[in-house]
Amino acid sequence: VQLQAFGGGLVQAGGSLRLSCAASGLTFATYTVAWFRQAPGKERESVATIRRSGINTYYADSVRGRFTISRDNAKKTVYLQMNSLKPEDTAVYYCATDPRLYPGSQYNYWGQGTLVTVSS
Repeated sequence: VQLQAFGGGLVQAGGSLRLSCAASGLTFATYTVAWFRQAPGKERESVATIRRSGINTYYADSVRGRFTISRDNAKKTVYLQMNSLKPEDTAVYYCATDPRLYPGSQYNYWGQGTLVTVSS
Protein backbone atom coordinates (compact mmCIF):
# COMPACT_ATOMS: atom_id res chain seq x y z
CA VAL A 1 0.00 0.00 0.00
CA GLN A 2 1.31 3.42 -0.94
CA LEU A 3 -0.11 6.87 -0.31
CA GLN A 4 1.17 10.00 -1.98
CA ALA A 5 0.03 13.36 -0.67
CA PHE A 6 0.52 16.53 -2.67
CA GLY A 7 -0.92 19.99 -3.17
CA GLY A 8 0.66 21.85 -0.28
CA GLY A 9 2.28 25.22 -0.63
CA LEU A 10 2.39 28.81 0.56
CA VAL A 11 -0.85 30.77 0.67
CA GLN A 12 -2.01 33.99 2.27
CA ALA A 13 -4.52 33.98 5.09
CA GLY A 14 -8.02 33.73 3.70
CA GLY A 15 -6.86 31.79 0.69
CA SER A 16 -7.54 28.22 -0.42
CA LEU A 17 -5.62 25.07 -1.22
CA ARG A 18 -6.67 21.59 -2.26
CA LEU A 19 -4.66 18.63 -1.07
CA SER A 20 -4.80 15.30 -2.83
CA CYS A 21 -3.90 11.84 -1.59
CA ALA A 22 -3.41 9.19 -4.25
CA ALA A 23 -3.48 5.56 -3.12
CA SER A 24 -2.22 2.39 -4.73
CA GLY A 25 -1.93 -1.25 -3.80
CA LEU A 26 -5.26 -1.56 -2.02
CA THR A 27 -8.97 -2.00 -2.58
CA PHE A 28 -9.41 1.68 -1.98
CA ALA A 29 -13.18 1.77 -1.76
CA THR A 30 -13.14 -0.42 1.36
CA TYR A 31 -10.70 1.77 3.31
CA THR A 32 -11.28 4.65 5.69
CA VAL A 33 -9.08 7.64 4.85
CA ALA A 34 -8.10 10.56 7.02
CA TRP A 35 -6.05 13.72 6.93
CA PHE A 36 -3.87 14.56 9.92
CA ARG A 37 -1.59 17.51 10.47
CA GLN A 38 1.36 18.31 12.66
CA ALA A 39 2.51 21.84 13.33
CA PRO A 40 6.02 22.60 14.65
CA GLY A 41 6.24 21.79 18.32
CA LYS A 42 2.75 20.34 18.45
CA GLU A 43 1.29 16.89 18.47
CA ARG A 44 -0.23 15.37 15.40
CA GLU A 45 -3.97 15.93 15.20
CA SER A 46 -6.80 14.53 13.15
CA VAL A 47 -8.26 17.02 10.71
CA ALA A 48 -10.84 15.14 8.67
CA THR A 49 -11.96 11.57 8.07
CA ILE A 50 -14.04 9.97 5.36
CA ARG A 51 -15.53 6.49 5.52
CA ARG A 52 -15.69 3.99 2.70
CA SER A 53 -18.81 5.20 0.95
CA GLY A 54 -17.82 8.83 1.17
CA ILE A 55 -21.08 9.70 2.88
CA ASN A 56 -19.85 9.71 6.46
CA THR A 57 -17.30 12.36 7.29
CA TYR A 58 -15.76 13.80 10.44
CA TYR A 59 -14.06 17.14 11.01
CA ALA A 60 -12.06 18.61 13.83
CA ASP A 61 -13.77 21.60 15.41
CA SER A 62 -10.93 23.85 14.30
CA VAL A 63 -11.60 23.21 10.59
CA ARG A 64 -15.32 22.42 10.42
CA GLY A 65 -17.04 24.72 7.95
CA ARG A 66 -13.77 25.62 6.23
CA PHE A 67 -12.39 22.26 5.11
CA THR A 68 -14.13 19.61 3.04
CA ILE A 69 -12.95 16.04 2.62
CA SER A 70 -14.09 14.01 -0.38
CA ARG A 71 -13.07 10.91 -2.24
CA ASP A 72 -13.12 9.50 -5.75
CA ASN A 73 -12.94 5.74 -5.37
CA ALA A 74 -12.52 5.22 -9.11
CA LYS A 75 -9.36 7.35 -9.02
CA LYS A 76 -8.28 6.02 -5.62
CA THR A 77 -7.86 9.58 -4.46
CA VAL A 78 -9.01 11.59 -1.45
CA TYR A 79 -9.12 15.37 -1.46
CA LEU A 80 -9.03 17.99 1.25
CA GLN A 81 -10.38 21.32 0.10
CA MET A 82 -9.18 23.99 2.50
CA ASN A 83 -10.83 27.40 2.39
CA SER A 84 -10.50 30.50 4.56
CA LEU A 85 -7.07 29.37 5.64
CA LYS A 86 -5.57 30.79 8.81
CA PRO A 87 -1.95 31.04 9.94
CA GLU A 88 -2.73 28.41 12.58
CA ASP A 89 -3.47 25.93 9.79
CA THR A 90 0.24 25.92 8.99
CA ALA A 91 1.47 22.34 9.34
CA VAL A 92 2.64 19.25 7.54
CA TYR A 93 -0.48 17.44 6.37
CA TYR A 94 -0.51 13.67 6.15
CA CYS A 95 -3.04 11.32 4.67
CA ALA A 96 -3.58 7.92 6.20
CA THR A 97 -5.70 4.93 5.42
CA ASP A 98 -6.86 1.76 7.14
CA PRO A 99 -9.21 -1.10 6.30
CA ARG A 100 -11.03 -0.75 9.63
CA LEU A 101 -14.08 1.45 9.70
CA TYR A 102 -13.03 3.22 12.92
CA PRO A 103 -9.25 3.07 13.30
CA GLY A 104 -9.10 6.06 15.64
CA SER A 105 -5.61 7.48 15.31
CA GLN A 106 -4.00 4.08 14.68
CA TYR A 107 -3.94 4.01 10.90
CA ASN A 108 -1.86 1.30 9.29
CA TYR A 109 -0.71 3.24 6.24
CA TRP A 110 0.61 6.80 6.01
CA GLY A 111 1.67 9.10 3.22
CA GLN A 112 4.82 11.21 3.27
CA GLY A 113 3.22 14.53 4.16
CA THR A 114 2.86 17.82 2.33
CA LEU A 115 3.66 21.21 3.87
CA VAL A 116 1.02 23.91 4.06
CA THR A 117 2.18 27.36 5.08
CA VAL A 118 -0.33 30.15 5.63
CA SER A 119 1.09 33.64 5.89
CA SER A 120 -0.64 36.42 7.78
